[in-house]
Amino acid sequence: MQYSDDAVSLSRDEIASVQVGLLRETIARARRAPAYQDRLQGISPDDIRSPDDVRKLPFTSKEDLRAGMPCGFLAVPMRDVVRMHYSSGTTGLATAVYHTRDDLHRWAQCVARGMLAGGVTDEDVFQNMMGYGLFTGGLGFHYAGELIGCMTIPAGSGNTERQIHLMHTFGSSVLHIIPSYALRVLYVCDGEGIDPLRELSVRVIYVGGEPHSDQLCRRIEDGFGAKVHNCYGLSEMCGPGVAMECAAQQGLHVCEDHFLLEVLDPDSLEPVEPGEPGEIVLTTLRREAMPLIRYRTRDIAHVIPGDCPCGSRHVRVSRIEGRTDDMLVVKGVNVYPMQVERALLGIDEVGRNYVITLDRPADLDRMTIAVELTQQAFADDMRRLNALRERIRRRLHSELDIGVEVELHEPGALPVTEGKAVRVIDRRDQEK
Repeated sequence: MQYSDDAVSLSRDEIASVQVGLLRETIARARRAPAYQDRLQGISPDDIRSPDDVRKLPFTSKEDLRAGMPCGFLAVPMRDVVRMHYSSGTTGLATAVYHTRDDLHRWAQCVARGMLAGGVTDEDVFQNMMGYGLFTGGLGFHYAGELIGCMTIPAGSGNTERQIHLMHTFGSSVLHIIPSYALRVLYVCDGEGIDPLRELSVRVIYVGGEPHSDQLCRRIEDGFGAKVHNCYGLSEMCGPGVAMECAAQQGLHVCEDHFLLEVLDPDSLEPVEPGEPGEIVLTTLRREAMPLIRYRTRDIAHVIPGDCPCGSRHVRVSRIEGRTDDMLVVKGVNVYPMQVERALLGIDEVGRNYVITLDRPADLDRMTIAVELTQQAFADDMRRLNALRERIRRRLHSELDIGVEVELHEPGALPVTEGKAVRVIDRRDQEK
């Protein structure tokens, strides 16, 4: 019998009522953590009468978690902790995230809800191509796949030839993968003469783990002939499963009975209007081991107003549009790497990889974008290649509002990784 989840049918009023009750419980639970004892003084659970009352509570930042290492935010005795994950630490010192047995079960439920909404059933073969271990991506989806009843293949990341062999041999129909690595898999398929559209059985792909554009998702969909659904999460909340895209592919539904969402102006910290981009701020509602209140994720997205065709009333957010801490200042202009990807992948002749390099010759910022082309485009004569380079340069200038230099490369020429893609190389500090 397939796993089901009644919470997806909650009305907006029911969601608000659930959130008020759970937020009160979260405040009471968080008081047990040393880091929150002073922060929550003078605040009573009875002060919470609507979800908006979360604004009466203090913010929590990554810096707070680092300062509280290793157990400052732990709200249960260590004997109740059954697992610890470590955040990636890509922007500084990694932090520990603790889980009770019930925390892990609820996490699996959140991911399973998203997978079911995307059309996954217990008849699917699920190949999980995310890293296991301290990284939360692999295990979060693994237990959700088993909860649904899929035959789950814990492939992990890397070893691309073996990944393709597993897909072919076992008829994998659902994948979970980092989006840049999905392009790598397609590249290896090309090199081995494998046509994913005819020889593989993939129909649903979940991507996450790194920011990416709609254009990149469309490239993956075209390559595999599958629907690509985005998944949003972060280790501090649980991992993947905070919000996931349903079959309608019109935004990611937040599991609002598990997480209370705010989208705030990152400077004023005031709410923005639906449809306006802002920083995602999240409060856990059911976490036992490590409840977090108003956690500033630094991720930029916007709420999608209106109802979703799938019928769920859980609020929808856009794909992550950038991070407040990955913004680049080039020639005095704010630039997000996502803007570069959006511009590049809207050009048919552009292939599957690119790298942004920043340096500062003669004390002036310079942005150079190395771009792989498709094999057909790279085979053109020099006149056409020069015209293509100029077209790419103009597209980037229009998107970024700064001049850039463009290098054209043949397919496979740029370095690749089997984890998160390294898209930006900033050498400016080295040249001071």
